[in-house]
Amino acid sequence: MASNKPSSGKPYPLGSVYDGKGVNFALFSAHAEKVELCLFDKTGSQELKRYVITENDNSIWHIYIPGLEPGQVYGYRVYGPYKPEEGKRFNPNKLLIDPYGKQLVGKLIWHKAIFGYDWDSPDKDLSFSELDSAPYVPKSVVVEDDYDWEGDEPLKRPFEETIIYETHTRGFTRLHPKVPDVQRGTFLGMSHKSVVGYLKWLGVTAVELLPIHAFFGNRHKKGYVVDNYWGYESFSFFAPEQSYLEHGEIKEFKDMVKKLHQNNLEVILDVVYNHTGEGNQLGPTLCYRGIDNESYYILNPENKRYYFDTTGCGASFNVQNPNVLTLVMDSLRYWVKEMHVDGFRFDLATTVSRQNKEFSQQSGFLYAAGQDPLLRETKLIAEPWDVGFGGYQVGAFPAGWAEWNDKFRDVVRRFWKGDLGQTAELASRITGSSDVFNYNNRDIWASINFVTAHDGFCLRDLVSYNGKHNNSNGEENRDGSDSNWSWNSGAEGESDNKTVKNNRYARARALMTTLLMSFGTPMILSGDELARTQFGNNNPYCQDNILTWLAWEAITNENRTYARFVKKLIGLRKKLKIFDRRKFFTGHPQGRNGIKDITWYTERGDEFTEADWHNPQRKNIAYSVYSGGHYVMCIFNADFNEQNWKLPEFDEKLSWTLLVDSSEKFSGTPASGKTIKVPGWSVLVFEIKK
Repeated sequence: MASNKPSSGKPYPLGSVYDGKGVNFALFSAHAEKVELCLFDKTGSQELKRYVITENDNSIWHIYIPGLEPGQVYGYRVYGPYKPEEGKRFNPNKLLIDPYGKQLVGKLIWHKAIFGYDWDSPDKDLSFSELDSAPYVPKSVVVEDDYDWEGDEPLKRPFEETIIYETHTRGFTRLHPKVPDVQRGTFLGMSHKSVVGYLKWLGVTAVELLPIHAFFGNRHKKGYVVDNYWGYESFSFFAPEQSYLEHGEIKEFKDMVKKLHQNNLEVILDVVYNHTGEGNQLGPTLCYRGIDNESYYILNPENKRYYFDTTGCGASFNVQNPNVLTLVMDSLRYWVKEMHVDGFRFDLATTVSRQNKEFSQQSGFLYAAGQDPLLRETKLIAEPWDVGFGGYQVGAFPAGWAEWNDKFRDVVRRFWKGDLGQTAELASRITGSSDVFNYNNRDIWASINFVTAHDGFCLRDLVSYNGKHNNSNGEENRDGSDSNWSWNSGAEGESDNKTVKNNRYARARALMTTLLMSFGTPMILSGDELARTQFGNNNPYCQDNILTWLAWEAITNENRTYARFVKKLIGLRKKLKIFDRRKFFTGHPQGRNGIKDITWYTERGDEFTEADWHNPQRKNIAYSVYSGGHYVMCIFNADFNEQNWKLPEFDEKLSWTLLVDSSEKFSGTPASGKTIKVPGWSVLVFEIKK
């Protein structure tokens, strides 16, 4: 504990900074009347000393305490009016996390003391709680950045060479038999050689982790017994989730990143800057609400007791406030510069891109991200929608951004489900969705193509269930999307019927082949390559159990065979060198030979006509791409029946090689002008060259 008297310190940088002699603390609050710094023992259970912060420069409260060292545990108490109807919710009885705190200690205990109001009062949030929350909340920890990266840097792999693997830190390793028990479900588990070796074997190039910002997972709210498993309720944008740290040290995250980088795997973080875990007016007071509710959240202008919310989670984070925008940008730069991550996927990115409550390419956030020299060299991926007015903005983000393309997801699902009238749109989606993204000199990789993601059916369930089965979530199956575009292949749920199982694997292989033989950036949901099931649950946000964990020891020989098939597709995608293009197709002759960059063919061996594009009964299509002196041709047949297919009249000197048959039923010898039989529910991939 420091023995010297504190001094005024500096307003920047924000947070707690150790300089070798002491620690500077700086906190933004525009409306506070008084701020106290509280120091605790290493466990965070006993308060040792309290300092009143008297210096306030431009709404930055700051103090310097000599003699303090890394490992010091602390929190803030912030004083001011408690007038919820005016948007003011100060309550010094609530100990608050440092928004810039880079490490936390202690668990969140869901007790009525963590709320700014009296939980038992009939006036609810208009009442005032005098209970001290300190025994029930995590505290911030002073850290020192002395980690040895051993020369590691972000990999900066081109987007067009990227194959994303979306996974959950806990669920991916929780049941892994080769990971030590204490490391399962942690960053060290993700960096275990058996886990990294598997990812490298599979061939993906980037691991996208569901939220790892501290969200206080596995808490149990009173009267609400499900868990916060996915983690889309961040409480800190700097500190990693404690339950993912075996020893509570942030170096464990850095160890994971370094290990993945050593194996040529990028790390992308799913980040949630659109709202926080404090929720609406009935949520707890743990950080931002108690520091400066009016600044950190967008309030309802008609009644400031309530919030403006485009997230469905209670309150939109006020990125339009310059100081809050600074917090977000500082957080992003921290994870790139100090933690070496390679990119970000922004949850509900429309919300953080709103200006005066409407989405705008000129919003402060998009402008700041676009001009930042560090961030513009990372991968920036938008989930381009929220639940507010005008929230659906697929294709509207600036050049340099990639976006989740739900249009790809839906049409691919519908095509392989057997829905009519899907062929024309499918053609656009598998060639990068130029109708959506080809403007302002954007590149073809801007489309993040996916068939499944954490939200919705996994691949096996997509071909095994007609409807969602979410009863275990405790909401009487009301939650989760009803628009799944799924088909159970003949029986609902798990089945031992051989025909049903064969149908499911055939359609799953066709779906995965379509994803990896499409142009844009593919994203695979973790476990899909192993035919993992969630037993029909399409919204398992609260399921921290076998429903969402990858059951490694339950993998069957059929699962392994399917995984080898996916590995083959990934390897083929890399080898063919047609998918690493940056620019969209034109369909026009290229170069001196006059061959089109892409051509669409019917089963007659002819190019598509206007009538073919508008034929709603059509369930098949083929493309050929000419690149580097040879062709690659893919035939997609979503009909249950096999299809007689005349191959195009290419030069007879060209040799046809079958690279992929997703149905595993094709027989015959392909050649220019020859008629073959394309199996039902299949994708055939040929290479045609001299």
